[in-house]
Amino acid sequence: MSFMSFPGLLPQAFLSASLSTSTDVWHRRLGHPSSRVLSLLASHKKVTCTSCPLNFQCSACPLGKSSRLSLGPTGHKISAPLELIFSDVWGPAPIFSFDGFRYFMMFVDAHTKFIWFYPLGAKSDVFTVFHQFQVLVERQFSCKIK
Repeated sequence: MSFMSFPGLLPQAFLSASLSTSTDVWHRRLGHPSSRVLSLLASHKKVTCTSCPLNFQCSACPLGKSSRLSLGPTGHKISAPLELIFSDVWGPAPIFSFDGFRYFMMFVDAHTKFIWFYPLGAKSDVFTVFHQFQVLVERQFSCKIK
């Protein structure tokens, strides 16, 4: 069935009662595009803004678009899995996860770049989780962690 079946009915998905709204509302509605994209849309009359400042502040964007620096050179020649493994423990999280975890542990194999992620109920679980990880990867790769 199409809209042609209903004479006089037009798609109204992008219509709103307000003809003009602020830049920050458009920013949230359109999935947090950059100010350059919003100004381009406004200049082509695709959105109508009550005010279109190019320097609006969105608290969610730095969090969602944040990135971390890659691991720098270690000085080691890595030619096989488990020769060098990086690990990190993060927490406590400001709120509990759905399953009640507040800490998280991650292992990264420098050769394969494979990541293992473990949720922790308490920071004191680190040694137990490391031992579980060690047994798992040494069986999986048939070699010992160097």
